Amino acid sequence: MRKATVERRTKETQITTTVNIDGTGVYKVNTGIGFLDHMMEQLSRHSLIDITVKATGDLHIDYHHTTEDVGITIGQAIAQALGEKKGIERYGHSYVPMDETLSRVALDFSGRPYLVWKVNFTRDKLGEMDTELFKEWFAAFAQAAGITLHVENIYGTNNHHIVESCYKALARSLKVALAIDPRKKNEIPSTKGTLGGSMKKAAKKGKKK
Repeated sequence: MRKATVERRTKETQITTTVNIDGTGVYKVNTGIGFLDHMMEQLSRHSLIDITVKATGDLHIDYHHTTEDVGITIGQAIAQALGEKKGIERYGHSYVPMDETLSRVALDFSGRPYLVWKVNFTRDKLGEMDTELFKEWFAAFAQAAGITLHVENIYGTNNHHIVESCYKALARSLKVALAIDPRKKNEIPSTKGTLGGSMKKAAKKGKKK
C-alpha cells in the first residue's frame, strides 16, 4: 500500500496528515475551518485517496497559515507515498460540471512544481473562508507534491460551485495519474529514468511567505 504520514510543526500550525493512495476515499479531516474540511473531504472521496488531517493553527489571526500548510502536508504525504513513482500513469485530467459551472484540471507528476491558476471569484468569502486562499492551497499542494498543475474554471456564476468543481476535478485527475499501469508497473514513466526534477523551483506564486 502506498501510504505516508507527515507532521508539520511551526509557530503557526501543528498538523499531522496521513494518506493512503490505494484507499477507498475514507476521510477524517479536522482543520478548524469548515469550508476547507468540506473541500478536503471532496478531494478524498473523488480521488479514492484515504486522507486523515488533524490541524491546529493560528485561526485567531486568519485562515492563511492553516490553509497553506494543509496543502503542503497533503502534497508532501502523496509525494512520500509515491517514492520513485514507478508504474504510475503520471498524467491526469478531468472536466467536472457542477450545475451551471464547468471546471478543468490537468496535471503531471513531473517533479517540476508549477501552478497555472485561472479561477476568479465574485465573493470575498465562502462561509468564513477568504476565497483568495484557495489559490494558496493549490499552489502549496503543487509545490509540495512536485506536480505541474493547471486549474481553470471555464464558466460558472456560483462561487461555491466554482471552487468545489475545481477540487473535484483535481481529485479525479489524481485518481487517473496515480493509477498503476500494469504493463509498466516496475518502470518510471519518463525517458529520463527519473521524475525527480528540481524541487527548488516554486509553483507559480506558491512560495511559503
